[in-house]
Amino acid sequence: MLSYLIAFAVAVLPAILLLIYIYKKDAKPEPKGQIWKAILFGAATVIPIVIIENMISNFLFGEGGEASSFISHCVDAFVVAAIPEEGFKLLALWLVLRKNPHFDEHFDAIVYSVCVGLGFATVENIGYVVGDGDWASVGIMRAIFSVPGHYAFAVLMGFYYARYHFVKRSFLNWLGIFWVPVIAHGIYDAIVMNIGINDYLVLPIIALLIFFCVKMHKVCKKKITAQLELDKTEEVNA
Repeated sequence: MLSYLIAFAVAVLPAILLLIYIYKKDAKPEPKGQIWKAILFGAATVIPIVIIENMISNFLFGEGGEASSFISHCVDAFVVAAIPEEGFKLLALWLVLRKNPHFDEHFDAIVYSVCVGLGFATVENIGYVVGDGDWASVGIMRAIFSVPGHYAFAVLMGFYYARYHFVKRSFLNWLGIFWVPVIAHGIYDAIVMNIGINDYLVLPIIALLIFFCVKMHKVCKKKITAQLELDKTEEVNA
């Protein structure tokens, strides 16, 4: 029982830390009730996502089949994982924001998007970590790469959502809300899924994964700073 509790803590702690980080970044914090709503909506997306992903995977690779080549892993990354997951997370975000009277600043979109994304990531992480015989190493690896990955995809979605909603309702901003996080998510998953495809490529692919994650972190930091500065500018001009 103790090992399960520790594994559960390992699974949820990364998301909690990132949620606290993004919440404290907001100069005018959102109501906790709305924050919890976004987290729960994100967590609830796991159910339809699992169903849709299984259906797509069975259609592409056969019943119980799986990707086995570089191309099929890339298809798996984008078509089976990235598109359904980001699609349902975007739906959850829209449901949270469409009649939310507290959604009145650019940075709010990032806050709510991260809550949705980490709500999903927490449930997914529990499924991977808790009950795994090697939960410690799995939990550590997912804490370093997977959960921060979902955080990064959520920052990108929130950034473009705010741009479309507050700045300019252009076609490019509209496309960016969905396709920028999908592309980032798909590239991340494609790198991860191809790690074991060739023994000689393991180290180069891991190095590529680390480079990609560091780059994503820098991009997200810039997006967060840009949104915060935009809110400060509008507050001064108000």
